[in-house]
Amino acid sequence: MTEKEKLAKLEETMELDEGTLTPEMALDDIDEYDSMTKLLLTVMFQDDFGKEVTPEQIKGFETVADILAMMDN
Repeated sequence: MTEKEKLAKLEETMELDEGTLTPEMALDDIDEYDSMTKLLLTVMFQDDFGKEVTPEQIKGFETVADILAMMDN
């Protein structure tokens, strides 16, 4: 999966317009990054990537790039 495809997947999960996210963005600067989005990320990782992501891992994400890196692991 390309970086562009991963960003599109995140935008879909966060219900953002296409092209909104960049890897450098701080998650704290994204209004839509809230507790519901964190729950949706957990489901996305499980359903789309077959990965179990813990709440501690989700809390550790600081930038969009952190989420993208987890998609690769």
